[in-house]
Amino acid sequence: MSAPLTPPVNLPELAGLAAARQVVPPALRPWLPSLGLGLAGWLVTDGLLRLSHLPLSPGITLAGLALGAWWWRRPRPLGPSATDVPGWLERLERLDAQFGTLAAGQVDPTSPAGALVEAARLDRANQLAALRQELGRLGLTLALVGTNPPSGQLQGTVLEALRGPEPLQLHWAHPLPAWSADWCWPPVFEACDGLIHHLRMPLSAAELRWLEALPQGQPAWLLVQRDGQGPGPDQLAAELQAQLGAELSARLLFWDGQAQTLASSLAPLARDLGPAAASLRQARQLRRLQQLHGRWQRDLEQHRRELFRPLQRRTQWIVAAGVVAAPLPSLDLLVLAVANGLMLQEMARLWDCPWTLEQLQAAAGELAKASLALGVVEWSSQALAGLVKWHGATWLVGGAMQALSAAYLTRVVAHAMADMLALSAGVSEPDLAAIKRQAPLLVAQAAEAEKLDWPAFLEQGRQWLRSQTVPVADGGSTACEHAI
Repeated sequence: MSAPLTPPVNLPELAGLAAARQVVPPALRPWLPSLGLGLAGWLVTDGLLRLSHLPLSPGITLAGLALGAWWWRRPRPLGPSATDVPGWLERLERLDAQFGTLAAGQVDPTSPAGALVEAARLDRANQLAALRQELGRLGLTLALVGTNPPSGQLQGTVLEALRGPEPLQLHWAHPLPAWSADWCWPPVFEACDGLIHHLRMPLSAAELRWLEALPQGQPAWLLVQRDGQGPGPDQLAAELQAQLGAELSARLLFWDGQAQTLASSLAPLARDLGPAAASLRQARQLRRLQQLHGRWQRDLEQHRRELFRPLQRRTQWIVAAGVVAAPLPSLDLLVLAVANGLMLQEMARLWDCPWTLEQLQAAAGELAKASLALGVVEWSSQALAGLVKWHGATWLVGGAMQALSAAYLTRVVAHAMADMLALSAGVSEPDLAAIKRQAPLLVAQAAEAEKLDWPAFLEQGRQWLRSQTVPVADGGSTACEHAI
């Protein structure tokens, strides 16, 4: 079998670059791209000034260096930024492809599990096709909703009052339930360009709950039906603003409940719909794309976590076994085991991360430092020490305490690394400054999540400790610096 073709590698050049990198102090290495960019800017500025016969200025040179350094080191978010409709569609297609990549090699297509994977793929394809069709919808779609909506006989009056240059479709909804287990708006309302929420004063608890559960970014106008003998519009507006907040109370339409006055009550909305039609339609398209992307992202992340957990468990016990075999004087060095190349490369594959191994290790190192600063080692050791009091000193002696603490520390940092990769989806290279800022929060959240699974970890620890017992020739047994 012939060897695969590979591009030629200039080994002396690579060796020279590696040697030069080792000479540079570690504190200056992250600034090398900034310094290089600033130097390039200085050379360009110097050349332009010489060609134009203008006097050289040290201030211009320093400004060029500072601008280059700032541009490279500027704060950047971990996750990808928002985009337009074609960009969101492309991201959805990439997500769909990632589902297929995770399933490849994991599930036999002919097995029942493979049938479920295929059914999920077809379901995603149908969802995307339906959304593409919805994106091409013309005109505006509104829905009149409420727990006690007006009579359906008024639908023609509302349509006539809102009629404008844009084609208009109006859904006259059935009453919203007075109680719901999840308070989730039906998809038909999420697909609308806007909602007209009919309210009767005083507001009921159910109405308030439905308003709180409005989909993020969903425009809603409040058609407030008031009693002719009750408070006036100004007093009701102040009361609603106190109850609903400024955003919802900014779109109030007051109505006295009479059919002949409904059109005049809806007149402000009718005037706004014409100029705002294009922006409402675009906002709905982006909102629906983001909603589907969020659902797919949650499903994909759940699948990734299912594949990640065995890797996390395997790595933590590899670290523990290494500590038992070769105890170290300090756990500060053990945290570097989380940057194990095989584990990080497998995590990068699960999260479709293009970072190099060096970049992954640098990101894991920031999380490891935050773990030590937050005292993850201390509270895990204290918990294990408390366990000794309940199970006797024979359960944990010698290097086992240190090994289990190292395993749990590895577990927490690996969890934080998984959270960081999930937040960094779509980022071509890590922003270590941003990761360093967010590392304490990521580690604290991971530590809290792993505390909830502390009993399961301890049971795994007991099983691992039993597996460390090695039989000897005289029929007894011994363990690596501990007994069970």
